[in-house]
Amino acid sequence: MVELPVGASEDRLVGALDIERALAEGVKAFEPGLLADAHRGVLYVDEVNLLHDHLVDLLLDAAAMGAAHVEREGVSVRHASRFLLVGTMNPEEGELRPQLLDRFGLTVEVAASRDTEERVEVVRRRLAYDEDPAAFAAKWAAEEETLRERIAAARALLPHVRLGDGALRRIAAVCAEFEVDGMRADIVTARAATALAAWAGRTDVTAEDVRQAALLSLPHRRRRAPFDAPGLDEDKLDEILSRFEDDEPEPEPDPDPEPEGPDGGPGDDGPGGGQPPQGGPGPDTAPDVPRQRQEKSAPDGQGSPAPQEGAAETDGAPGGAAEAPAVAAAQPFRTRKFDVPGLGEGADGRRSRARTAHGRTTGARRPRGALSKLHLAATVQAAAPHQRARGRSGAGLLVRRDDLRESVREGREGNLVLFVVDASGSMAARKRMGAVKGAVLSLLLDAYQRRDKVGLITFRGTGAELALPPTSSVDAGAARLEKLPTGGRTPLAAGLLQAHEVLRVERLRDPARRPLLVVVTDGRATGGPEPLVRARRAAGLLAADGTASVVVDCESGPVRLGLAGELGRALGGPVVTLDELRADNVSALVRTVRNTHSRRAA
Repeated sequence: MVELPVGASEDRLVGALDIERALAEGVKAFEPGLLADAHRGVLYVDEVNLLHDHLVDLLLDAAAMGAAHVEREGVSVRHASRFLLVGTMNPEEGELRPQLLDRFGLTVEVAASRDTEERVEVVRRRLAYDEDPAAFAAKWAAEEETLRERIAAARALLPHVRLGDGALRRIAAVCAEFEVDGMRADIVTARAATALAAWAGRTDVTAEDVRQAALLSLPHRRRRAPFDAPGLDEDKLDEILSRFEDDEPEPEPDPDPEPEGPDGGPGDDGPGGGQPPQGGPGPDTAPDVPRQRQEKSAPDGQGSPAPQEGAAETDGAPGGAAEAPAVAAAQPFRTRKFDVPGLGEGADGRRSRARTAHGRTTGARRPRGALSKLHLAATVQAAAPHQRARGRSGAGLLVRRDDLRESVREGREGNLVLFVVDASGSMAARKRMGAVKGAVLSLLLDAYQRRDKVGLITFRGTGAELALPPTSSVDAGAARLEKLPTGGRTPLAAGLLQAHEVLRVERLRDPARRPLLVVVTDGRATGGPEPLVRARRAAGLLAADGTASVVVDCESGPVRLGLAGELGRALGGPVVTLDELRADNVSALVRTVRNTHSRRAA
């Protein structure tokens, strides 16, 4: 069993050139990595969802080909790498890429028990192990031996298990109904159902085996809406399987029936028998997978009645905002990628370019302090011109400290994405709040997948509110957004000033994490004296700090004032409409390219 650390380098995973032998002996020797060590074994990754993208790509290649290819400084090596990949993760910290997620055959959701006695027993056993590991192992040796023998018996029975056409039709129907991509899910479910039958001591795969196998192989593969709870809808699964009741195979008569026990049931023949031992896992004891929540949001404009146009900007409530009921968000979608320009050095993520300890090598430089990662080619090139002056005329290379060069690597960083959302009456009066919430929810999903921190500021009535302080929990932002009320005037300046203060504090807490400000508004400003002038001044403060900004223009209708465009120019960032926010919007892409060429020509 080999463990792959989340922060491992590419050379540690696939292997590297033996630098010591290369410099001392002039020999190009290859030093194997973790993929070679894990061949015919288990490769375990804790927090696998935090694994860097370039390492994920290497794992995908090795898993697909069963071999690892290494190209290093003129050395080309190929070695076998067939391993069982086991990963654990906390989904709240980010999802896995679909390509890697599909490589995991089975998934199990692990949750702490809520039963007091079970929790006490867990603590008691852990303390017993810490006190005397040898005695603890001896105490449970008999049960482990029983389990080992049962596994061996199931392996011996596995080649004799018959997977009939009825079971295959059930598997295909379940995978099709849950809209899983590709055929790997069907194959994995078939293998798991066969293994469950062997584990239960049977030679025929039943509908219950298919059901339990589907609960293990499909939850991480099914298509689900963003922020849905993981799991599988068991009612839907049972409904699909019930269509094939006539295909259930007849149980085979047992030529050697077991003697009945004292309770009238089969007796216990010991390890490897047809029935699982008492208290052990059987075919009906699959992990408890939570059922999928079936929540549907109302279509745009149907979540709640919109206020009248004339009453949208009045101050009818004590707080200065005529509050309207919360509007349900529209369906999320995949958004265009926005990033922070320049090159950062923040926390690892998937949004903006950054200098990182891991990633592709883009150059070399003199070390700043301790040598982090030697760039061999650049070091040799720096030392080679001085060999005659250093008295070296034969084989070998004399390298001094001034010759050393370290690799400069470029990867991706996560940013602080701060949303400033207009919740005033001007947004609700035109029945746009559902679409606006759907757009912000989509941007939140994008931030979640790119491992960003997020914050949420809303402004309406007489001021702005920090609805969600910067956090890594995107689910909290989605929950706050869903309950967001609307109504009242539009204090745009207050929202921008609140954003300026939040970013100032966050720079003190984490100077390396660069912010991306996303302002969602129609650009109108009606709160306070000289609202438009104050809003431009507040935007100027953010632009002077170098804050990267994006304005999502929510204005609609035949008559448009273009105020969001003016705000974008004051912030120094791009302006996109709700339609242009979609990643699959071809016209938005063409318009962006044209604008880029126009700016270059100017």
